[in-house]
Amino acid sequence: MGTDGEDERTFPTVPESSGDDDDDVIVPETSGHAPRSRADTDNAREGAIQPASGDSDPAGGSCSPNTCTCGEKTQEKTVATDGAGVANVDEMGELGDLEFTEPAEGISQDVDNGAPDERVGVPDGVDLETPEYSIRSEMNDIDTPDDKTWFMELDEAVIDDGRCIQCGTCVAACPSDSIGIGDDGKPELVKMCTGCSLCWDFCPRGGLRYERQWKITGGDDNVKGAGDPITEFSARVDEDWTKDAQDGGVVTTVLSHLLEAGEIDGALVATESEEEPWKAESYLATSHEDLIENAGTIYNQTMALGNLNLDQWEHKLPDKPFDDISLALVGTPCEIEGIRALQDFEWDYQAQNEGVRAIDYTIALMCTKNFNYYSLMGEQLEEQRDISLDEVGKMDVLHGKLMVYDNDGEMILDEDIENFHDAALKGCDECADFTGFCADLTVGSVGSSDEYSSVIVRTEQGMKAWEITEPDLDYHDLEDKSAVGKLQGWDKKKAFESLERPFDPDAPRFIDYTDHAENYGTELNPHDYGH
Repeated sequence: MGTDGEDERTFPTVPESSGDDDDDVIVPETSGHAPRSRADTDNAREGAIQPASGDSDPAGGSCSPNTCTCGEKTQEKTVATDGAGVANVDEMGELGDLEFTEPAEGISQDVDNGAPDERVGVPDGVDLETPEYSIRSEMNDIDTPDDKTWFMELDEAVIDDGRCIQCGTCVAACPSDSIGIGDDGKPELVKMCTGCSLCWDFCPRGGLRYERQWKITGGDDNVKGAGDPITEFSARVDEDWTKDAQDGGVVTTVLSHLLEAGEIDGALVATESEEEPWKAESYLATSHEDLIENAGTIYNQTMALGNLNLDQWEHKLPDKPFDDISLALVGTPCEIEGIRALQDFEWDYQAQNEGVRAIDYTIALMCTKNFNYYSLMGEQLEEQRDISLDEVGKMDVLHGKLMVYDNDGEMILDEDIENFHDAALKGCDECADFTGFCADLTVGSVGSSDEYSSVIVRTEQGMKAWEITEPDLDYHDLEDKSAVGKLQGWDKKKAFESLERPFDPDAPRFIDYTDHAENYGTELNPHDYGH
Protein backbone atom coordinates (compact mmCIF):
# COMPACT_ATOMS: atom_id res chain seq x y z
CA MET A 1 0.00 0.00 0.00
CA GLY A 2 1.51 3.37 -1.02
CA THR A 3 1.46 6.61 0.95
CA ASP A 4 -1.49 7.94 -1.02
CA GLY A 5 -3.59 4.89 -0.20
CA GLU A 6 -3.56 3.46 -3.78
CA ASP A 7 -2.29 -0.09 -4.53
CA GLU A 8 1.13 -0.35 -6.10
CA ARG A 9 2.15 -3.17 -8.44
CA THR A 10 4.71 -5.62 -6.98
CA PHE A 11 7.78 -6.54 -9.08
CA PRO A 12 10.12 -9.46 -8.34
CA THR A 13 13.14 -7.18 -7.79
CA VAL A 14 14.68 -5.29 -4.91
CA PRO A 15 14.03 -1.52 -5.53
CA GLU A 16 16.68 1.05 -4.89
CA SER A 17 16.60 2.87 -1.56
CA SER A 18 14.84 6.27 -1.54
CA GLY A 19 16.78 7.55 1.47
CA ASP A 20 19.39 6.81 4.09
CA ASP A 21 16.99 5.21 6.58
CA ASP A 22 17.10 1.43 6.46
CA ASP A 23 13.40 1.39 7.34
CA ASP A 24 12.67 3.03 4.01
CA VAL A 25 14.07 0.11 2.04
CA ILE A 26 11.21 -1.78 0.44
CA VAL A 27 11.56 -5.61 0.36
CA PRO A 28 9.05 -7.27 -1.96
CA GLU A 29 7.42 -10.54 -0.95
CA THR A 30 7.29 -13.49 -3.31
CA SER A 31 3.70 -14.17 -2.32
CA GLY A 32 2.40 -11.22 -4.27
CA HIS A 33 1.36 -9.04 -1.24
CA ALA A 34 2.05 -5.30 -1.11
CA PRO A 35 5.65 -4.35 -0.21
CA ARG A 36 6.67 -3.65 3.35
CA SER A 37 9.62 -2.03 5.08
CA ARG A 38 12.63 -3.94 6.46
CA ALA A 39 11.43 -3.13 10.01
CA ASP A 40 8.04 -4.69 9.19
CA THR A 41 9.82 -7.71 7.74
CA ASP A 42 12.01 -8.15 10.85
CA ASN A 43 8.96 -7.90 13.11
CA ALA A 44 7.14 -10.43 10.99
CA ARG A 45 10.08 -12.80 11.18
CA GLU A 46 10.24 -12.58 14.99
CA GLY A 47 6.56 -13.31 15.15
CA ALA A 48 6.89 -16.25 12.85
CA ILE A 49 9.40 -18.00 15.13
CA GLN A 50 7.74 -17.36 18.48
CA PRO A 51 7.59 -20.48 20.64
CA ALA A 52 4.38 -22.09 21.70
CA SER A 53 2.47 -20.64 24.64
CA GLY A 54 4.41 -20.91 27.89
CA ASP A 55 7.83 -21.08 26.17
CA SER A 56 8.41 -17.34 25.81
CA ASP A 57 11.71 -16.04 27.08
CA PRO A 58 11.14 -13.43 29.84
CA ALA A 59 13.87 -11.27 28.32
CA GLY A 60 11.95 -10.97 25.07
CA GLY A 61 13.82 -13.72 23.15
CA SER A 62 12.12 -16.74 21.69
CA CYS A 63 13.11 -20.31 20.74
CA SER A 64 12.09 -23.01 18.33
CA PRO A 65 13.61 -26.43 17.61
CA ASN A 66 15.78 -24.92 14.86
CA THR A 67 16.22 -21.29 15.94
CA CYS A 68 17.18 -19.50 19.15
CA THR A 69 17.05 -15.74 19.80
CA CYS A 70 17.35 -15.92 23.55
CA GLY A 71 21.08 -16.56 23.46
CA GLU A 72 20.95 -20.01 25.04
CA LYS A 73 21.23 -21.83 21.73
CA THR A 74 23.46 -21.08 18.77
CA GLN A 75 21.68 -20.84 15.45
CA GLU A 76 23.77 -22.71 12.81
CA LYS A 77 21.69 -21.75 9.81
CA THR A 78 19.06 -19.06 9.27
CA VAL A 79 16.06 -20.27 7.37
CA ALA A 80 14.44 -17.56 5.27
CA THR A 81 10.74 -17.17 6.05
CA ASP A 82 9.87 -14.24 3.83
CA GLY A 83 8.98 -16.33 0.84
CA ALA A 84 12.36 -17.71 -0.21
CA GLY A 85 11.73 -20.93 1.69
CA VAL A 86 15.23 -22.44 1.37
CA ALA A 87 18.26 -22.28 3.61
CA ASN A 88 20.70 -21.22 0.89
CA VAL A 89 18.76 -18.06 0.01
CA ASP A 90 18.67 -15.06 2.37
CA GLU A 91 15.84 -12.57 2.87
CA MET A 92 17.21 -10.44 0.06
CA GLY A 93 16.96 -13.33 -2.43
CA GLU A 94 20.74 -13.77 -2.56
CA LEU A 95 22.19 -17.30 -3.09
CA GLY A 96 24.58 -18.24 -0.32
CA ASP A 97 27.16 -21.01 -0.04
CA LEU A 98 25.89 -24.36 -1.30
CA GLU A 99 26.54 -27.52 0.67
CA PHE A 100 26.87 -30.89 -1.01
CA THR A 101 27.14 -34.38 0.39
CA GLU A 102 30.40 -36.05 -0.66
CA PRO A 103 29.72 -39.11 -2.87
CA ALA A 104 30.83 -42.52 -1.68
CA GLU A 105 34.08 -43.79 -3.17
CA GLY A 106 34.96 -47.35 -4.11
CA ILE A 107 31.50 -48.83 -3.49
CA SER A 108 28.20 -48.79 -5.34
CA GLN A 109 25.99 -49.46 -2.36
CA ASP A 110 26.08 -50.67 1.22
CA VAL A 111 25.74 -54.44 1.04
CA ASP A 112 26.51 -57.30 3.38
CA ASN A 113 28.74 -59.69 1.45
CA GLY A 114 28.03 -62.35 4.02
CA ALA A 115 24.33 -62.48 3.12
CA PRO A 116 23.88 -61.43 -0.52
CA ASP A 117 20.26 -62.58 -0.47
CA GLU A 118 19.28 -60.00 2.20
CA ARG A 119 18.35 -56.39 1.47
CA VAL A 120 20.05 -53.70 3.56
CA GLY A 121 18.77 -50.32 4.57
CA VAL A 122 15.14 -51.40 4.62
CA PRO A 123 12.98 -49.12 6.88
CA ASP A 124 11.64 -50.65 10.07
CA GLY A 125 8.30 -52.33 9.65
CA VAL A 126 8.67 -52.83 5.88
CA ASP A 127 8.61 -56.43 4.63
CA LEU A 128 9.89 -56.75 1.06
CA GLU A 129 9.56 -60.53 1.01
CA THR A 130 12.98 -60.88 -0.64
CA PRO A 131 13.33 -64.33 -2.23
CA GLU A 132 16.07 -66.58 -0.96
CA TYR A 133 19.35 -66.83 -2.90
CA SER A 134 18.36 -70.32 -4.03
CA ILE A 135 16.07 -68.69 -6.62
CA ARG A 136 19.06 -68.43 -8.98
CA SER A 137 19.70 -72.17 -8.99
CA GLU A 138 16.00 -72.78 -9.45
CA MET A 139 15.97 -70.49 -12.51
CA ASN A 140 18.92 -72.39 -13.98
CA ASP A 141 16.74 -75.48 -14.08
CA ILE A 142 14.27 -73.84 -16.45
CA ASP A 143 14.54 -75.41 -19.92
CA THR A 144 15.59 -73.13 -22.78
CA PRO A 145 12.95 -72.99 -25.54
CA ASP A 146 13.85 -75.25 -28.47
CA ASP A 147 13.75 -72.35 -30.93
CA LYS A 148 16.37 -70.31 -29.04
CA THR A 149 20.03 -71.12 -29.64
CA TRP A 150 22.87 -69.35 -27.83
CA PHE A 151 26.51 -68.70 -28.65
CA MET A 152 27.26 -71.27 -25.96
CA GLU A 153 25.77 -73.97 -28.19
CA LEU A 154 27.87 -72.81 -31.15
CA ASP A 155 30.94 -72.85 -28.93
CA GLU A 156 30.13 -76.34 -27.67
CA ALA A 157 29.33 -77.91 -31.05
CA VAL A 158 31.80 -76.14 -33.36
CA ILE A 159 34.46 -73.93 -31.80
CA ASP A 160 35.37 -75.91 -28.70
CA ASP A 161 35.04 -79.14 -30.70
CA GLY A 162 37.79 -77.97 -33.09
CA ARG A 163 35.47 -77.73 -36.12
CA CYS A 164 35.61 -73.94 -36.56
CA ILE A 165 36.88 -72.95 -40.03
CA GLN A 166 37.50 -69.33 -38.99
CA CYS A 167 35.34 -67.77 -41.69
CA GLY A 168 33.90 -65.09 -39.38
CA THR A 169 30.28 -65.57 -40.50
CA CYS A 170 29.05 -65.77 -36.90
CA VAL A 171 30.67 -62.40 -36.11
CA ALA A 172 28.97 -60.77 -39.09
CA ALA A 173 25.60 -62.35 -38.32
CA CYS A 174 25.33 -61.21 -34.69
CA PRO A 175 22.68 -58.44 -34.43
CA SER A 176 23.96 -57.28 -31.03
CA ASP A 177 27.71 -57.19 -31.82
CA SER A 178 28.22 -59.72 -29.03
CA ILE A 179 30.81 -61.84 -30.87
CA GLY A 180 34.40 -60.79 -31.46
CA ILE A 181 37.68 -62.35 -32.56
CA GLY A 182 39.98 -63.76 -29.87
CA ASP A 183 43.77 -63.76 -29.78
CA ASP A 184 43.67 -67.32 -31.12
CA GLY A 185 41.83 -66.12 -34.26
CA LYS A 186 38.59 -67.83 -33.26
CA PRO A 187 35.17 -66.34 -32.41
CA GLU A 188 34.55 -65.46 -28.78
CA LEU A 189 31.75 -63.81 -26.80
CA VAL A 190 32.61 -60.20 -25.91
CA LYS A 191 29.31 -59.23 -24.30
CA MET A 192 25.99 -60.76 -23.34
CA CYS A 193 24.41 -63.15 -25.85
CA THR A 194 20.73 -62.50 -26.62
CA GLY A 195 19.99 -66.01 -27.86
CA CYS A 196 18.86 -64.81 -31.30
CA SER A 197 20.25 -68.01 -32.91
CA LEU A 198 21.79 -66.23 -35.93
CA CYS A 199 25.40 -67.16 -35.16
CA TRP A 200 24.31 -70.79 -35.19
CA ASP A 201 22.07 -70.50 -38.24
CA PHE A 202 24.76 -69.01 -40.51
CA CYS A 203 27.73 -71.11 -39.39
CA PRO A 204 28.79 -73.38 -42.32
CA ARG A 205 29.75 -76.06 -39.78
CA GLY A 206 26.73 -75.49 -37.58
CA GLY A 207 23.25 -74.49 -38.65
CA LEU A 208 23.90 -73.56 -42.31
CA ARG A 209 23.29 -76.47 -44.67
CA TYR A 210 25.91 -75.20 -47.08
CA GLU A 211 24.94 -77.51 -49.97
CA ARG A 212 21.47 -75.97 -49.93
CA GLN A 213 23.10 -72.56 -50.40
CA TRP A 214 24.68 -73.81 -53.63
CA LYS A 215 21.23 -74.38 -55.14
CA ILE A 216 19.81 -71.12 -53.81
CA THR A 217 22.72 -69.17 -55.33
CA GLY A 218 23.42 -71.05 -58.53
CA GLY A 219 20.75 -73.66 -59.23
CA ASP A 220 20.53 -77.45 -59.37
CA ASP A 221 23.61 -77.89 -61.54
CA ASN A 222 25.82 -76.62 -58.74
CA VAL A 223 25.37 -79.93 -56.95
CA LYS A 224 26.93 -81.97 -59.76
CA GLY A 225 30.59 -82.03 -60.77
CA ALA A 226 32.09 -78.54 -60.75
CA GLY A 227 28.73 -76.90 -61.24
CA ASP A 228 27.47 -75.32 -64.42
CA PRO A 229 29.74 -72.33 -65.11
CA ILE A 230 29.15 -69.80 -67.84
CA THR A 231 32.67 -70.23 -69.17
CA GLU A 232 36.17 -71.35 -68.07
CA PHE A 233 39.67 -70.16 -68.96
CA SER A 234 43.34 -70.62 -68.28
CA ALA A 235 44.72 -67.08 -67.94
CA ARG A 236 47.69 -65.08 -66.79
CA VAL A 237 49.01 -61.52 -66.63
CA ASP A 238 52.31 -60.90 -68.37
CA GLU A 239 53.75 -58.20 -66.13
CA ASP A 240 56.78 -57.96 -63.85
CA TRP A 241 54.79 -57.72 -60.62
CA THR A 242 53.34 -61.23 -61.10
CA LYS A 243 56.51 -62.87 -59.77
CA ASP A 244 55.09 -62.44 -56.26
CA ALA A 245 51.55 -63.33 -57.26
CA GLN A 246 49.94 -66.75 -57.12
CA ASP A 247 50.10 -68.61 -60.45
CA GLY A 248 48.99 -66.17 -63.17
CA GLY A 249 48.15 -63.16 -60.97
CA VAL A 250 44.56 -63.14 -62.24
CA VAL A 251 42.88 -62.26 -58.92
CA THR A 252 45.08 -59.21 -58.45
CA THR A 253 44.52 -57.87 -61.96
CA VAL A 254 40.74 -58.47 -61.87
CA LEU A 255 40.48 -56.46 -58.66
CA SER A 256 42.75 -53.75 -60.05
CA HIS A 257 40.56 -53.37 -63.15
CA LEU A 258 37.39 -53.23 -61.05
CA LEU A 259 38.93 -50.43 -58.99
CA GLU A 260 40.08 -48.52 -62.09
CA ALA A 261 36.63 -48.87 -63.68
CA GLY A 262 34.96 -47.49 -60.54
CA GLU A 263 33.05 -50.74 -60.02
CA ILE A 264 34.38 -51.12 -56.47
CA ASP A 265 35.88 -48.85 -53.82
CA GLY A 266 38.04 -51.57 -52.32
CA ALA A 267 38.69 -55.29 -52.04
CA LEU A 268 38.90 -57.30 -48.83
CA VAL A 269 41.97 -59.51 -49.24
CA ALA A 270 44.58 -61.18 -47.03
CA THR A 271 47.80 -59.53 -45.92
CA GLU A 272 50.74 -60.74 -43.87
CA SER A 273 50.79 -59.74 -40.20
CA GLU A 274 53.48 -57.26 -39.23
CA GLU A 275 54.02 -59.08 -35.92
CA GLU A 276 53.95 -62.74 -37.00
CA PRO A 277 55.50 -63.86 -40.34
CA TRP A 278 53.10 -65.62 -42.72
CA LYS A 279 50.09 -65.08 -40.48
CA ALA A 280 47.12 -63.89 -42.53
CA GLU A 281 45.07 -60.85 -41.58
CA SER A 282 42.22 -59.06 -43.31
CA TYR A 283 43.16 -56.02 -45.34
CA LEU A 284 41.15 -53.58 -47.43
CA ALA A 285 43.06 -52.83 -50.63
CA THR A 286 41.95 -49.59 -52.29
CA SER A 287 44.63 -49.11 -54.97
CA HIS A 288 46.62 -51.05 -57.56
CA GLU A 289 49.71 -50.65 -55.36
CA ASP A 290 47.84 -52.12 -52.36
CA LEU A 291 46.88 -55.15 -54.42
CA ILE A 292 50.37 -55.81 -55.80
CA GLU A 293 51.89 -55.48 -52.33
CA ASN A 294 49.50 -58.15 -51.03
CA ALA A 295 49.56 -60.52 -54.01
CA GLY A 296 50.00 -64.21 -53.31
CA THR A 297 48.33 -66.75 -51.03
CA ILE A 298 48.71 -67.24 -47.28
CA TYR A 299 47.47 -70.62 -46.12
CA ASN A 300 45.50 -69.67 -43.02
CA GLN A 301 42.20 -67.92 -42.48
CA THR A 302 41.63 -64.22 -41.75
CA MET A 303 38.11 -64.34 -40.23
CA ALA A 304 37.25 -62.20 -43.26
CA LEU A 305 33.53 -61.86 -42.54
CA GLY A 306 34.36 -60.72 -39.03
CA ASN A 307 36.10 -57.67 -40.52
CA LEU A 308 33.17 -56.14 -42.40
CA ASN A 309 32.69 -53.28 -39.95
CA LEU A 310 33.39 -50.36 -42.29
CA ASP A 311 34.36 -48.11 -39.37
CA GLN A 312 37.51 -50.23 -39.22
CA TRP A 313 38.40 -49.18 -42.78
CA GLU A 314 37.04 -45.62 -42.73
CA HIS A 315 40.53 -44.14 -43.22
CA LYS A 316 40.89 -46.05 -46.52
CA LEU A 317 37.44 -45.44 -47.98
CA PRO A 318 36.34 -42.48 -50.12
CA ASP A 319 34.40 -39.66 -48.59
CA LYS A 320 30.92 -40.97 -49.30
CA PRO A 321 28.18 -42.65 -47.25
CA PHE A 322 28.82 -46.27 -46.27
CA ASP A 323 25.52 -47.19 -47.92
CA ASP A 324 27.07 -46.27 -51.28
CA ILE A 325 30.31 -48.21 -50.81
CA SER A 326 30.96 -51.17 -53.14
CA LEU A 327 33.47 -53.89 -52.27
CA ALA A 328 34.86 -57.15 -53.60
CA LEU A 329 35.57 -60.10 -51.32
CA VAL A 330 38.30 -62.66 -51.98
CA GLY A 331 37.91 -65.73 -49.82
CA THR A 332 37.64 -69.47 -49.41
CA PRO A 333 34.45 -71.22 -50.61
CA CYS A 334 33.07 -71.38 -47.04
CA GLU A 335 33.44 -67.59 -46.67
CA ILE A 336 31.58 -67.05 -49.93
CA GLU A 337 28.80 -69.41 -48.78
CA GLY A 338 28.53 -67.35 -45.60
CA ILE A 339 28.32 -63.92 -47.23
CA ARG A 340 25.77 -65.16 -49.79
CA ALA A 341 23.52 -66.50 -47.05
CA LEU A 342 23.80 -63.30 -44.99
CA GLN A 343 22.88 -61.18 -48.01
CA ASP A 344 19.74 -63.24 -48.65
CA PHE A 345 18.07 -61.74 -45.58
CA GLU A 346 17.20 -58.14 -44.73
CA TRP A 347 18.13 -58.45 -41.06
CA ASP A 348 20.20 -55.73 -39.45
CA TYR A 349 23.67 -57.03 -38.66
CA GLN A 350 24.56 -53.92 -36.65
CA ALA A 351 28.24 -52.89 -36.97
CA GLN A 352 28.80 -55.32 -39.87
CA ASN A 353 25.61 -54.46 -41.74
CA GLU A 354 26.92 -51.91 -44.27
CA GLY A 355 29.89 -54.17 -44.98
CA VAL A 356 27.67 -57.17 -45.64
CA ARG A 357 25.56 -55.12 -48.04
CA ALA A 358 28.62 -53.56 -49.70
CA ILE A 359 29.98 -56.85 -51.12
CA ASP A 360 29.10 -56.73 -54.84
CA TYR A 361 31.77 -59.07 -56.24
CA THR A 362 32.93 -62.38 -54.78
CA ILE A 363 36.01 -64.35 -55.84
CA ALA A 364 36.51 -67.84 -54.42
CA LEU A 365 39.92 -69.46 -54.23
CA MET A 366 39.94 -73.18 -55.01
CA CYS A 367 40.45 -74.89 -51.67
CA THR A 368 40.62 -78.44 -50.33
CA LYS A 369 41.66 -77.39 -46.83
CA ASN A 370 43.12 -74.55 -44.81
CA PHE A 371 45.50 -74.59 -41.89
CA ASN A 372 45.85 -73.45 -38.33
CA TYR A 373 48.66 -70.90 -38.44
CA TYR A 374 50.41 -72.01 -35.27
CA SER A 375 50.23 -75.69 -36.20
CA LEU A 376 51.48 -75.30 -39.78
CA MET A 377 54.03 -72.51 -39.52
CA GLY A 378 55.14 -73.00 -35.94
CA GLU A 379 55.05 -76.73 -35.27
CA GLN A 380 55.36 -78.26 -38.75
CA LEU A 381 57.78 -75.88 -40.47
CA GLU A 382 59.79 -74.22 -37.69
CA GLU A 383 59.99 -76.94 -35.07
CA GLN A 384 59.84 -80.18 -37.06
CA ARG A 385 61.57 -79.10 -40.29
CA ASP A 386 63.81 -76.32 -38.95
CA ILE A 387 62.63 -73.73 -41.50
CA SER A 388 62.87 -70.13 -40.31
CA LEU A 389 59.75 -68.20 -41.25
CA ASP A 390 61.90 -65.16 -42.03
CA GLU A 391 63.45 -67.20 -44.87
CA VAL A 392 60.11 -68.07 -46.49
CA GLY A 393 59.37 -65.99 -49.58
CA LYS A 394 56.45 -67.92 -51.10
CA MET A 395 54.27 -70.94 -50.45
CA ASP A 396 52.12 -72.99 -52.80
CA VAL A 397 49.92 -76.07 -52.66
CA LEU A 398 49.97 -77.73 -56.08
CA HIS A 399 49.61 -81.27 -57.42
CA GLY A 400 49.10 -82.64 -53.90
CA LYS A 401 52.33 -81.04 -52.68
CA LEU A 402 53.18 -78.26 -50.24
CA MET A 403 56.01 -76.23 -51.73
CA VAL A 404 57.97 -73.57 -49.89
CA TYR A 405 60.41 -71.15 -51.56
CA ASP A 406 62.97 -68.85 -49.99
CA ASN A 407 63.30 -65.12 -50.59
CA ASP A 408 65.46 -65.77 -53.67
CA GLY A 409 62.86 -68.05 -55.26
CA GLU A 410 64.74 -71.27 -54.49
CA MET A 411 62.59 -74.23 -53.35
CA ILE A 412 63.36 -75.28 -49.78
CA LEU A 413 60.50 -77.75 -49.26
CA ASP A 414 58.55 -80.04 -51.57
CA GLU A 415 56.44 -82.52 -49.60
CA ASP A 416 53.11 -84.35 -49.83
CA ILE A 417 50.33 -82.22 -48.42
CA GLU A 418 49.01 -85.24 -46.53
CA ASN A 419 52.03 -85.01 -44.23
CA PHE A 420 50.58 -81.77 -42.89
CA HIS A 421 47.11 -83.14 -42.21
CA ASP A 422 47.39 -82.60 -38.44
CA ALA A 423 47.88 -78.86 -39.03
CA ALA A 424 44.73 -78.53 -41.14
CA LEU A 425 41.50 -77.14 -39.71
CA LYS A 426 39.37 -80.10 -38.68
CA GLY A 427 36.21 -78.49 -40.06
CA CYS A 428 37.69 -78.41 -43.57
CA ASP A 429 37.24 -82.18 -43.80
CA GLU A 430 33.46 -81.67 -43.95
CA CYS A 431 33.57 -79.25 -46.86
CA ALA A 432 32.49 -80.50 -50.31
CA ASP A 433 32.88 -77.11 -52.00
CA PHE A 434 36.32 -77.18 -53.64
CA THR A 435 35.48 -74.72 -56.42
CA GLY A 436 33.32 -72.12 -54.63
CA PHE A 437 29.88 -72.80 -56.08
CA CYS A 438 28.44 -69.58 -54.63
CA ALA A 439 31.07 -67.18 -56.04
CA ASP A 440 30.96 -64.89 -59.06
CA LEU A 441 34.44 -66.03 -60.08
CA THR A 442 36.51 -69.01 -58.98
CA VAL A 443 40.28 -68.89 -59.38
CA GLY A 444 42.91 -71.56 -58.70
CA SER A 445 45.77 -73.55 -60.18
CA VAL A 446 44.13 -76.94 -60.84
CA GLY A 447 43.45 -77.51 -64.55
CA SER A 448 46.08 -75.09 -65.87
CA SER A 449 49.79 -75.29 -66.56
CA ASP A 450 52.38 -73.52 -64.45
CA GLU A 451 52.19 -69.72 -64.46
CA TYR A 452 48.54 -69.82 -65.50
CA SER A 453 45.44 -69.58 -63.32
CA SER A 454 42.23 -71.52 -63.88
CA VAL A 455 39.26 -69.14 -63.99
CA ILE A 456 35.64 -70.28 -63.69
CA VAL A 457 33.01 -67.63 -64.45
CA ARG A 458 29.81 -68.55 -62.61
CA THR A 459 27.49 -65.51 -62.65
CA GLU A 460 26.62 -62.49 -64.77
CA GLN A 461 28.45 -60.35 -62.20
CA GLY A 462 31.50 -62.57 -62.69
CA MET A 463 31.18 -62.21 -66.45
CA LYS A 464 31.16 -58.44 -66.06
CA ALA A 465 34.40 -58.57 -64.06
CA TRP A 466 35.96 -60.86 -66.66
CA GLU A 467 35.01 -58.61 -69.58
CA ILE A 468 36.52 -55.57 -67.84
CA THR A 469 39.79 -57.47 -67.31
CA GLU A 470 39.99 -59.64 -70.44
CA PRO A 471 41.82 -57.12 -72.73
CA ASP A 472 44.89 -57.23 -70.48
CA LEU A 473 44.99 -61.02 -70.06
CA ASP A 474 46.80 -63.78 -71.89
CA TYR A 475 44.18 -66.54 -71.89
CA HIS A 476 42.69 -69.57 -73.67
CA ASP A 477 40.14 -72.26 -72.91
CA LEU A 478 40.64 -74.11 -69.64
CA GLU A 479 43.38 -76.63 -70.37
CA ASP A 480 42.16 -79.57 -68.24
CA LYS A 481 38.53 -79.45 -67.19
CA SER A 482 38.66 -83.07 -66.06
CA ALA A 483 41.32 -82.23 -63.46
CA VAL A 484 38.97 -79.74 -61.82
CA GLY A 485 36.08 -82.22 -61.90
CA LYS A 486 38.18 -85.07 -60.49
CA LEU A 487 39.47 -83.00 -57.58
CA GLN A 488 35.96 -81.71 -56.94
CA GLY A 489 34.73 -85.32 -56.85
CA TRP A 490 37.54 -86.37 -54.51
CA ASP A 491 36.76 -83.44 -52.20
CA LYS A 492 33.08 -84.40 -52.05
CA LYS A 493 33.95 -88.01 -51.25
CA LYS A 494 36.14 -86.92 -48.33
CA ALA A 495 33.39 -84.62 -47.10
CA PHE A 496 30.75 -87.35 -47.20
CA GLU A 497 33.04 -89.53 -45.10
CA SER A 498 33.55 -86.78 -42.51
CA LEU A 499 30.03 -85.33 -42.31
CA GLU A 500 28.02 -86.81 -39.46
CA ARG A 501 24.77 -85.38 -40.80
CA PRO A 502 22.96 -86.20 -44.06
CA PHE A 503 24.18 -84.33 -47.15
CA ASP A 504 20.94 -83.08 -48.69
CA PRO A 505 20.81 -80.10 -51.09
CA ASP A 506 16.98 -80.24 -51.09
CA ALA A 507 16.55 -80.01 -47.29
CA PRO A 508 15.86 -76.72 -45.46
CA ARG A 509 18.71 -74.22 -45.43
CA PHE A 510 19.01 -74.12 -41.63
CA ILE A 511 19.63 -77.09 -39.33
CA ASP A 512 18.11 -77.00 -35.84
CA TYR A 513 20.60 -77.32 -33.03
CA THR A 514 18.68 -80.28 -31.63
CA ASP A 515 19.01 -82.12 -34.97
CA HIS A 516 22.71 -81.34 -35.14
CA ALA A 517 23.22 -82.54 -31.57
CA GLU A 518 21.49 -85.79 -32.40
CA ASN A 519 23.85 -86.39 -35.34
CA TYR A 520 27.06 -85.25 -33.67
CA GLY A 521 26.39 -86.32 -30.08
CA THR A 522 26.63 -82.75 -28.82
CA GLU A 523 25.21 -81.75 -25.44
CA LEU A 524 21.76 -80.18 -25.78
CA ASN A 525 22.16 -77.85 -22.78
CA PRO A 526 25.90 -77.12 -22.33
CA HIS A 527 25.30 -74.75 -19.41
CA ASP A 528 23.87 -77.61 -17.34
CA TYR A 529 27.28 -79.19 -16.98
CA GLY A 530 29.31 -75.99 -16.76
CA HIS A 531 30.48 -75.45 -20.34
